[in-house]
Amino acid sequence: MLFNSLSFALFAVIVFIGYWLLGGRRRAQNLFLLVASYVFYGWWDWRYLFLIVGCSLVNFVAGRIIYESKSCLVRRLALATCCAACLGTLCYFKYFNFFIGSFASLLGMFGIKWNPIVLKVMLPVGISFFTFQALSYTIDIMLGKIKPTKDWVEFFVFIGFFPQLVAGPIERAMNLLPQFQKARCFDFDAATHGLCLIAYGLFKKMVVADTLALYVDKAFAMPELYSSTTCIIGAFFFSIQIYCDFSGYSDCARGVASLFGFKLMLNFDRPYLASSFIDFWRRWHISLSTWFKDYVYIPIGGSRVGIAKAIRNVWVVFILSGLWHGAAWTFVVWGALHALFQTGNVLARKYAKARELGLIGRIVSVIGVNIAVAFAWIFFRASTFEDLAKYMNVLFSGKFASSMMGLCAGQGPMVFAMCIIAIVLLALSYCCPRDYSFKTLTGRFMFTVACAAAIAFIGMPSGGEFIYFQF
Repeated sequence: MLFNSLSFALFAVIVFIGYWLLGGRRRAQNLFLLVASYVFYGWWDWRYLFLIVGCSLVNFVAGRIIYESKSCLVRRLALATCCAACLGTLCYFKYFNFFIGSFASLLGMFGIKWNPIVLKVMLPVGISFFTFQALSYTIDIMLGKIKPTKDWVEFFVFIGFFPQLVAGPIERAMNLLPQFQKARCFDFDAATHGLCLIAYGLFKKMVVADTLALYVDKAFAMPELYSSTTCIIGAFFFSIQIYCDFSGYSDCARGVASLFGFKLMLNFDRPYLASSFIDFWRRWHISLSTWFKDYVYIPIGGSRVGIAKAIRNVWVVFILSGLWHGAAWTFVVWGALHALFQTGNVLARKYAKARELGLIGRIVSVIGVNIAVAFAWIFFRASTFEDLAKYMNVLFSGKFASSMMGLCAGQGPMVFAMCIIAIVLLALSYCCPRDYSFKTLTGRFMFTVACAAAIAFIGMPSGGEFIYFQF
């Protein structure tokens, strides 16, 4: 059930009406949302409901044990058991074939033939997201940052809340859980702001991301048929596509949550305006980058250690981030590239003289960051190293397009023109208030109508799944 589908629109309307008819009765609302969230998740495959229920149960029990036990050993065992159960399940579904295949390839390099067992299982939608969200709750209890809830319904709906269940944002218990613990009454301002966010999220997905996908899919499928110019454009188009696809989902998630009286965290803060790679990761997929910062980077020393160890910590975080995104070595290399970029920023801050960037300097820095990020996205987009090699060979071949048709990746001038129009409309949307928090109802109405008009006249009616569903 996709946000950009009629089935979800019908589902959301039914849940919205039923939810507010409960009249602010907190526990009844929570139970209703829990049932609705499980229907939403079970729409893909009802069997995977056992995974999210099991993950919720393990973390709920572990949280209570950690908080109530006076034994340090018992607390550590509870946390270790919880982490092993959650991460073990994640590794089984997402990484088993990857690691076992990589090990078989390594043996093959030494002349040892081995045919490993291959699991024929489909990756459960959103497993990386709800696993990390559940673990953050238990770890925060261990760190003394929060107290566990005694109400299992509150906790289960916190893990399974349908707007952000399958592709984030990865919420923290200290932000979202208290919102389930208080009565909620309908707020017209929050609802209209939510509609703005939904409209803008669908605009980014259906108008920008799905339009650019027409060009990007062709360019990456058969790059050998095209020119260096086409591959360069394809890389930049994918950079914008994945941003609009993922941030579009996040905007829709925040908008739908706002309709029900909840406020989710901002997950993207105009990342392609970043003037450094450190700044980029403060703006891109904020819920994941802060998760790794709080639960990996800081615990292993962060930047408080020497420069060599600080750089090591950066590499650990970005290699893990690459693996989180997918079970393939191309994702690992993508993470390594960003670790390399971050290393450059760390060294520059350590040894270069700090100075204020003027307007020209900032523009140059923003352009440089975008070029490097777009180059790294090629590794992210390529399915295999063989596909990556084909793309890179054309990219650096020096064969530039000699005509307009040479720019179009086999799609024709009309599709290319639609891509440019979509990007221009996206750029114009940046003139709106940050986070689209219009102060007047008229502003919200006009913005929503503008997004709806763009979707109606330019949007792709048969858009596919959101890219980050696969993670």
